[in-house]
Formats: sequence, structure tokens, C-alpha cells
Amino acid sequence: MNFGGQESTREGEKFRGTLNSIAYGEVMAAAAKNIQKEMMDAEASAAERNQSYIDMDDLLDDPDLQKIHEERIAQLKEEAEKRALMKTKGHGTYEQIEEGKFLEVVTKTDIVVVHFFHKEFERCKIVDKHLKVLAEKYFDTKFVKISAPDSPFFVEKLGIRMLPCIIIFHDGVTCDRIVGFEELGSSDDFSTAVFERRLKQARALRKKKKTESDDEVDDEDFNRIGRSVYAGERQYLKDEDSDFSDSD
Repeated sequence: MNFGGQESTREGEKFRGTLNSIAYGEVMAAAAKNIQKEMMDAEASAAERNQSYIDMDDLLDDPDLQKIHEERIAQLKEEAEKRALMKTKGHGTYEQIEEGKFLEVVTKTDIVVVHFFHKEFERCKIVDKHLKVLAEKYFDTKFVKISAPDSPFFVEKLGIRMLPCIIIFHDGVTCDRIVGFEELGSSDDFSTAVFERRLKQARALRKKKKTESDDEVDDEDFNRIGRSVYAGERQYLKDEDSDFSDSD
């Protein structure tokens, strides 16, 4: 009988069993580590979420944040009240005023665009059309028109001899004027954007309220208009009680 061979076989099987046991133990240890890591990650994530909630709660209860919120609400309320007050004074609209209100309007408003007009002049009607659009677009600027024949005192004081004449006032002081259409292209079909650009040069326009029609004119077009020369003859009003000329 080969006892030596049997002994060798048993030793081999024992060795393989030991290796299997070691391998199994390593697998279980690795699995345990993975489970432990997953549990630790889950706990960390939960803690982070809880901390976020806590931080947000603390932030909402922060007196500094509450103060900022209250100040912003007060600011919005003040702006709304100011806008409502300005609206009662004619901002956002293009209205006609009488000579008796002229000083009050130009001295009690930061920026005023005044159109001296004559009801018989077609070009004055064209100006009316553009200023009505701009009045709705630029709420901070007040746009008004005044009949030149019915306002002889201010016409004389301001040296107005040709219509249409648009004068820009800053804090009651004249700072610029547009006479006729020579600066607007010397034609009757200029766009509101051209007029808008010229008023911006006079610092007559501030904050803009967006409208559906919000065209802009580029520098090249405006420079071309500025270089143009009006070739038509000026026609004078033939009414015997008027000293004004129409820019047509």
C-alpha cells in the first residue's frame, strides 16, 4: 500500500482548503470595507443635507438679511410712489400746456423737452408724432408742447423765429434746441430713432421704458444725416398776425 501517496494527497487538499479559506476571507473583508464605505458616504451625505437645511434656516432668520429685504421693499415702494406722482404730473404722456404753466413745468422738473409749435404747420405735426412715442418710452423726461402764437412772451425771451422749435431744459435752464429738420435729415420722413439720437446728444433722455417698437440708428446713418444740406426753400406763414416761419 502506498501510504506516502495518500499522505501527499491529503496535504495537497489541506493546502488548497487553506487557500480557499484565505481567498474567501479576503473577499468578505473587501465586501465589508465596501459596505462600511457606502454607509460612511451615506451618513456624510445626510449630514451635508442636514447642514444645508440648517444653514438655510439660519440664513432666513439672519437679521442682516431681513434688513436688506426690508430696505429693498421700501426702495421699490418709494420708486412706485415716485412714478405714480410723476404720472400725475404728466410724465409718460405728451401734452399741451398754456403759457401760464410754462415756468412751473420747466422749473419743477429735472428734464423737459418743449415743442413750440403752430397748429397750421405740417412739420410741427410730424414732431408731435415722434415726441408722443418718445414720451411713452422715456418716463423720466417730461415732454410738452406749447402754441408759439399763444405764448408771445416766452417766444420773444427765447428768441424763437422758426418752427418747429424744440428746446431742452435742465433744471429750468435751456441747454440745447432743435430748429427745423436740418439736424434730423432735412426731410419729413426721418425716423423716431433719429430724433431719439439727437435728444440723447442733448442729454434729454435717461431711463428707457421698452416699447414694441425700439429702433436704433447707427452712427453712420446719423453722421450722414448731420452732413446733409436742406435744399428746399422755407415757406413763410402769410397770416398777418404771425411772425414765424415754417421750416418746410
